[in-house]
Amino acid sequence: LLTGTLMGAGDVIAQQLLERRGLRGHQGSRTARMVAIGFCFVGPVVGGWYRILDRLVPGSTKVVAVKKMVLDQVGFAPCFLGCFLALTGAVNGLSVEENWDKIQQDYVDALLTNYCIWPPVQMANFYFVPLQYRLAVVQCVAIVWNCYLSWKANRM
Repeated sequence: LLTGTLMGAGDVIAQQLLERRGLRGHQGSRTARMVAIGFCFVGPVVGGWYRILDRLVPGSTKVVAVKKMVLDQVGFAPCFLGCFLALTGAVNGLSVEENWDKIQQDYVDALLTNYCIWPPVQMANFYFVPLQYRLAVVQCVAIVWNCYLSWKANRM
């Protein structure tokens, strides 16, 4: 529920601050779609990933945190980002061809932006934060990331 709410907040910020749509131009259905994606996809997938990662690399030392961050950023992030962009395109009604073109247009830039933000966040998250709070910490930090993703994914 928190993830969906924060995904929606990121979309509201994207529409109001980045796109400057104003209240009359705000696309409530777009915000609702982002909430649904956060609730049905992002929250369960990322939360599940953190549980798997904790079983794969147990512990909380600095070395363990580095290993988790590398697995997260090299293995999980590229796949997750591609799935997120594909899902967003699908719920926005893009055809398969349009969706593929959009993914090709946005993926590399989004992944490079991801690598500017998430490695230090994840290092701190894996080293300092207990498993049950990691998704919440990431989603609080992700309000800016969600804003970026919403803007990127909904730019037509």
